[in-house]
Amino acid sequence: MGAIEDFLTEKNTNIQKLSADEETKHQGIDFVTKTAKYKYSYNFTWLGRPIIQFPQDIVALQEIIWNIKPNLVIETGIAHGGSLILSASILELIGGDGHVLGIDIDIREHNRVEIEKHPMAKRITMIQGSSIDKSTVEKVHEFAKGKEKILVILDSNHTHEHVLEELKAYSDLVTKGSYLIVFDTVVEDFPEGYDWGMRTWGKGNNPKTAVWEFLKTHKEFEIDTTVHNKLLITVAPDGYLKRVK
Repeated sequence: MGAIEDFLTEKNTNIQKLSADEETKHQGIDFVTKTAKYKYSYNFTWLGRPIIQFPQDIVALQEIIWNIKPNLVIETGIAHGGSLILSASILELIGGDGHVLGIDIDIREHNRVEIEKHPMAKRITMIQGSSIDKSTVEKVHEFAKGKEKILVILDSNHTHEHVLEELKAYSDLVTKGSYLIVFDTVVEDFPEGYDWGMRTWGKGNNPKTAVWEFLKTHKEFEIDTTVHNKLLITVAPDGYLKRVK
């Protein structure tokens, strides 16, 4: 084997060892849960826009987009737009006509203004509406027609029911070999009784429980465990789903 192959082999071996280290994996979950009260994920930006993600998941996203080279990235949940701009910027580096479609039930005007004047805006289209509303789903499917490689990222309302409906609505758009990424599955790993404020999700009612339910009847997807095993600190354990058939 050459130097590159040796490096990759060593990396994969290290990831396998990490996956067997239960103490270290729990430390990763502890970091996520203990920093949540400080809104740790709000500390970061991508090309000037708040991204509201952990740095580890940002790195995982760029790896996946670079490797898959999708023609279309569909994202539910826009907020300040940092994630849209992350996806668009990687597509810009890849070249070609790759585009990002963002969906949000409430695109705040100040955020829309900043996104639309950003250099990456040329690769971004936004739809305002509930991601599970029939008319929104129809618009997304129409937009996706003719796209050869599609990646889907779900990061809006985090209740079990909502995420399960999103999974049903958009999973068929994900092309073989690409990913369906579900963020904030880590909610299931928070302590029982954790105070989520006005939000209705929590243990037993969250993106991870929706993923588990979805996978019972959708064998075309598998959890890519190598992603969360190598990240350790992630908001998406069991959330990186790869379409395998």
